[in-house]
Amino acid sequence: MRIVFFCHSLLSDWNHGNAHFLRGVVTDLALRGHDVRVFEPADAWSMQNLLAEPLGTEALGEVRTVYPHVVPERYALDTLDLDRALEGAHLVIVHEWSAPELVKRLGERRKAGGTFRLLFHDTHHRSVSAREEMARYELTHYDGVLAFGEVIRRIYLDAGWARQAWTWHEAADARVFHPQPHVKPERDLVWIGNWGDDERTAELHEFLLDPVKALGLKARVHGVRYPDTARAALAESGIEYAGWLPNHRAPVAFAQARVTVHVPRRPYTRALPGIPTIRPFEALACGIPLVTAPWSDAEGLFTPGQDFLVANNGQEMQRHLQALLADEGLRRELAEHGRRTVLARHTCGHRVDELLLICQQLGIEASELNPITRERVIA
Repeated sequence: MRIVFFCHSLLSDWNHGNAHFLRGVVTDLALRGHDVRVFEPADAWSMQNLLAEPLGTEALGEVRTVYPHVVPERYALDTLDLDRALEGAHLVIVHEWSAPELVKRLGERRKAGGTFRLLFHDTHHRSVSAREEMARYELTHYDGVLAFGEVIRRIYLDAGWARQAWTWHEAADARVFHPQPHVKPERDLVWIGNWGDDERTAELHEFLLDPVKALGLKARVHGVRYPDTARAALAESGIEYAGWLPNHRAPVAFAQARVTVHVPRRPYTRALPGIPTIRPFEALACGIPLVTAPWSDAEGLFTPGQDFLVANNGQEMQRHLQALLADEGLRRELAEHGRRTVLARHTCGHRVDELLLICQQLGIEASELNPITRERVIA
């Protein structure tokens, strides 16, 4: 197939976690022999922020090396030649951070006789936290929606935003996210995440800062959008703030620590159960023991207590961290179980399998779906 992606950015993951998953999907499709084209806006805010980082240009070069099959074409919306972009396309996937005008124009092309199948891809909580924003997207002529959780899939159908939708969870790119046995742990704990828009400030204090301080752990935090108050709170808890981390460097950061934690944003824990976001998939793929603040695994993606530990409050987080750091065997057992689960069910290769089945349901010929190669990381 020729598959065309329109997204905010795949080259930059600065405060843009959607790039993590889509890079792996594009790579997997390309390695199977499909012709994949990616378009991203030339003025993408994520790219602008990446290039403003001291190591931004260096990291961008590394991304091109780590993901050689990810070669986006950057465009300006007012000069984008859709005839050229859509030429020969069998499948077009439009990410929800795309401009509403572009979403509408692509739908009009589909209505006007476009032979490609057209899907909208939603990987955010705005369907519940900013419904008016999502309602602006004109999806009438789209073939369906790829939603990264069952609850979001139902929202699209119940709201009448789409006539059909599929649950398509994010997953780990196992080619990049795997253990680094040559790297020795240097600290007790690492957390990779952005402070953000006060969507989990209280939770970060309860499940990260306070337990680290109480236990006197050697800990490091990576991420962006940390206000002065957040940095001061980290310092007061004895946590090193290490700034932005290009996502392809995360496996080494995980390997340098004995444990990590997951602190979901409030919209996911309260309104969108079953959606863990990308970080737990990647951490488990890297073979690091994980302790998570509460979230409801409503779709049975994992086995809590075996793939990771769940802390229902700050005191439980402290006890779990203390137990793991005192018992290397327990850490190994938890890490190995979590990694096995990811490799068995939650790699980008698995999601590509699911996508091709959706394509089959949409009527794309089997001769187009059959891969030239079947390369996949399974261990």
